[in-house]
Amino acid sequence: MEQRDQVLPIIMAGGAGTRLWPISRDTMPKQFIALLEDGVSPFQATVRRVAGNGFARPIVVTNNDFRFICAEQLAAVGIAADIVLEPERRDSAPAVAIGALMAERRAPGTTCLVLASDHVIRDEPGFLAAVATAAQLAAGGRIMTLGITPDHPSTAYGYIRPGTETLGHGAHVLDKFVEKPDRATAETYLADGFVWNSGNFAFRSNVMLDELRAHAPDVLVAAEGALDAAVTDLDFIRLDADAFNRSPSLSIDYAVMETTRLGGVLAADFGWSDIGSWDSLHAIKDKDADGNVFEGNVAAIDTTNSFVRSDDVLTTVLGLDNVVVVTTDDAVLVAAKDAAPDVKRMVAKLRKAGRSEASEHLRIHRPWGWYQRIDIGDRFQVKHICVKPGGRLSLQRHHHRAEHWVVVHGTAEVTIDEEVRLYHENEAAYLPIGCVHRLHNPGKIDLKLIEVQVGSYTGEDDIVRIEDIYARG
Repeated sequence: MEQRDQVLPIIMAGGAGTRLWPISRDTMPKQFIALLEDGVSPFQATVRRVAGNGFARPIVVTNNDFRFICAEQLAAVGIAADIVLEPERRDSAPAVAIGALMAERRAPGTTCLVLASDHVIRDEPGFLAAVATAAQLAAGGRIMTLGITPDHPSTAYGYIRPGTETLGHGAHVLDKFVEKPDRATAETYLADGFVWNSGNFAFRSNVMLDELRAHAPDVLVAAEGALDAAVTDLDFIRLDADAFNRSPSLSIDYAVMETTRLGGVLAADFGWSDIGSWDSLHAIKDKDADGNVFEGNVAAIDTTNSFVRSDDVLTTVLGLDNVVVVTTDDAVLVAAKDAAPDVKRMVAKLRKAGRSEASEHLRIHRPWGWYQRIDIGDRFQVKHICVKPGGRLSLQRHHHRAEHWVVVHGTAEVTIDEEVRLYHENEAAYLPIGCVHRLHNPGKIDLKLIEVQVGSYTGEDDIVRIEDIYARG
């Protein structure tokens, strides 16, 4: 099968959702969290869904901060992709423009499928059938969106009104997009045949580029410049920051779909959810006889219709109905389930107050593994560090702190200035202020150690990288 005869998935994975806080935060957003029943993330489920026959090698557009998480998760499910790094978030239109340009340069007129990476689809055969129909219509020059047949008057989604003109295969000309409505308006939309806007699109690459050129030329010019000046960085395509940042921040709905005359909509029902809030996640999960979803270290009595999750400490719930309780190692959310879509308001309040919990997890993922803060105080900080087999931290020095490394699992290869030495469990290395040092895991199991930092300043920006295999500055 020739490249242009295959559907090319363009997967948008750069967002940072807040409505699933405290699990989803800027440092690890929901698309990369193992939220699904088989232990995979929504991103992994998305790429697996379009990795079969008839699909080309996908393009993943993500934020620079997520590049290694994205690569690791692709490797874990055995799927190769082109990973494109946005220097800043600019909404969906620039991402679509980049994907369409890459597709057109691969093979002119390629049929593309744009997918959000944080959605759940329970009926995969139904999804693939809808994609096949949408791709067929897109090949004829339409820009198709997959609309979801609503089963209730939701206020959480935007809506699409199908036009009276049909396109065949159950599809219609797209009449108009409408914003998230209030309850009464949503009920009228349901009665009038409106569908939910899933944010999934199919189009030919040349058609989308022509429409961008006509309706959002600033977006296309910035994307062309960013891609023309892009550089290959390890296994990533790093877009030129100066060119990309000249793009306005626009959704593809605003940039093209609300003004194009080529829009079409295919109403479908394949068990779709954008899992945009804790109540929507509760809705798609298997429940017990009392309507509950319990995950992790949880005990409950006389509790009904609730979602309770703990990633850390024992969380107990007694005598409650219709609630969401989520516990992490540094934050707890307790909310009425009906109020769950408003969690983003709480996150905004925390950000305004300068609370790091709003955006950062205690566990911070790095290309070599992860670290997690245990304690911090005046002139000291304690961390738990895990280095994957083969992982190698940068060769670096600090101006304001000394460090003590105590190995608790595995073997550490430690460089201190000119000396390289192996440290085993229950052995400790001392790194004085200013020394040039590096940590490497030469073994076949995880290396875990406790790091104690002591000094006048222990911030992450007190790192002077001299050499780094992951090409970080």
